[in-house]
Amino acid sequence: MRFVLAIVAFVLAAVLIVFGIAQRTIFLEPATTSLNASVSGTAAYTVIDPSALSALPGNQSFRITGSDTTFLAYGRTADVVAWVGGDAHNMVSLDDTTGELRVSQVDAVAPESGAGAAEGGETEATAVTNPTGSDLWLEEFTGASSLRQNLNLPAGISVIVASDGTAPAPSDITLSWVADNSTPWAGPLLVGGAVMLGLGLILYVLALLHLRRSRRPRRNLPRGPRMPRLPRVPLPKALKAGDITGSGRPNTRSMIAVIPMLLVSGLVLSGCSAEFWPQPAPAATGEASETPTPTPTPGSTDAAETATEVPEAVATVSQIERIVTKIAALAADADATLNSEALATRFTGTALQLRQINYKIRAVDPAIPAPAAIATPPLSVTLPQQSESWPRVVMTVVQQEDKTIPPTTLILRQETPRSNYLVEYAISLEATAQVPPVAPATIGAPAIAPDNKLLLLPPDQVAAAYADVLLQGEASPSWALFQTEGDEFLANFVQGHAASREKLAVTATLAFGTAVGNGRTVALATNDSGAIVAVNVNESETATIVDGQATVEFDGAVSKALSGVSSSAKGIQRVLSDQLLFYVPAVGSTDKITLLGSTQALIEASELP
Repeated sequence: MRFVLAIVAFVLAAVLIVFGIAQRTIFLEPATTSLNASVSGTAAYTVIDPSALSALPGNQSFRITGSDTTFLAYGRTADVVAWVGGDAHNMVSLDDTTGELRVSQVDAVAPESGAGAAEGGETEATAVTNPTGSDLWLEEFTGASSLRQNLNLPAGISVIVASDGTAPAPSDITLSWVADNSTPWAGPLLVGGAVMLGLGLILYVLALLHLRRSRRPRRNLPRGPRMPRLPRVPLPKALKAGDITGSGRPNTRSMIAVIPMLLVSGLVLSGCSAEFWPQPAPAATGEASETPTPTPTPGSTDAAETATEVPEAVATVSQIERIVTKIAALAADADATLNSEALATRFTGTALQLRQINYKIRAVDPAIPAPAAIATPPLSVTLPQQSESWPRVVMTVVQQEDKTIPPTTLILRQETPRSNYLVEYAISLEATAQVPPVAPATIGAPAIAPDNKLLLLPPDQVAAAYADVLLQGEASPSWALFQTEGDEFLANFVQGHAASREKLAVTATLAFGTAVGNGRTVALATNDSGAIVAVNVNESETATIVDGQATVEFDGAVSKALSGVSSSAKGIQRVLSDQLLFYVPAVGSTDKITLLGSTQALIEASELP
């Protein structure tokens, strides 16, 4: 019976081990699941729709081939669609019926008359055709004839694939997902097989021992009739059971040692990976119960029902950091080489004008210092606009490595989907400036219309009002609207003009003027319903000769280098451009309009005709 049990144990062990090994070999499912798309035609771009990216759960693995150069980038679907605009392109999506990727060709759309990018997308033809380096992408990758990349793209994200923007897009696209090919019963089957094998060996040894005992000579037999003695004959030495087994007792130590060896071998065969074992169902974390339930407040239900979706922030923090890094590198190179053309690819408006004038001055007098450098991230404040259309605005504050240099506020502007963000204002913050609380970068802030009446002063009137305060001081009707106490820019303006009048009191008369500059007014909302407003104000100073034999000199090497003269018997004039940043509170607030930062530079200097 023991032999039968041992044989049954051996058979069960063989079955369990064979099935356990088979689960990890011939029955093992593929480690990945792939979907292929073949693209034909001459379209320069291929857009992979979110439905294709979410065809299967998990991270996406891309393999792009079929062109000499390969480009892949991903961004928000609305941004990718806006960048492609009306150009012909291929669209890769998921066919819900077959579960395969479907490729459709979208023909080019002629731009409508009068339609522009500011209305939400760039439909007109543009010189920019290469998507490489666009500020819209969250991340981009390039390769030669093929490109492999693993990504984890959430919902609402699309992928754009191209060659160089003019050649046809790569023809072969493969999307792969890691499949769950775990075999949770492989481990138990292998270990169970090892246990049954050990049990079979034990039963087999016990059966052998039992058989050996049953074949030994029997003792204490009943006595028969007494036989006569026979002569003694030498007999061979009898073998004892101990001579065969080493001891009359079973070798239990050896049998006991076999068991852990079999178990260890089974564990080695099954491996330590969790893929070999059943996994318990994830226990409830209790997050739902730990999340506080909002306390109902009067009108909260109505507010939820009437709430409207707000547009997303136009850029993420990582995007803005990458953009600022590019701007800082380009500005440093342009400042060193006085390259105005390169500077114009990343600067616009007042910020561009001030730097180009500085280049012109330094070309005459290299001793003149360069403009303040644009610092690289990290960013201390990031406030992108909430918008789904163009133009778009981003405000960010960067700190210089030298902590003695005040932080710089950059106002970035993107005119169209295919254009880059350009620096429109670069304003140094005041030493005592306190930037008001603003929304997180993931939420962003809405742009405030220039004629908004819900602020203490509409944004498009702030520049004129402050220019009047500079010129008239307390006599200005706008004096009471501004926080003039602690305003260092205003104090320096007053002191500088007083010193100039005292210096030229005998030889010339001075005329000062202030006016709104050519820079655009930019306003973004703060958390307290106020706004951060960037404006441009110009200051003019004209010195007219009183005595016909007198002369007047420019004060400073900058004015002399820009004007080309050091003194004049006719008179001189110069214009300063001020980039100013204000906090404008909401209507009804007890706060006043506060100057947060300023940057001033000479833009004109000449002799009077």
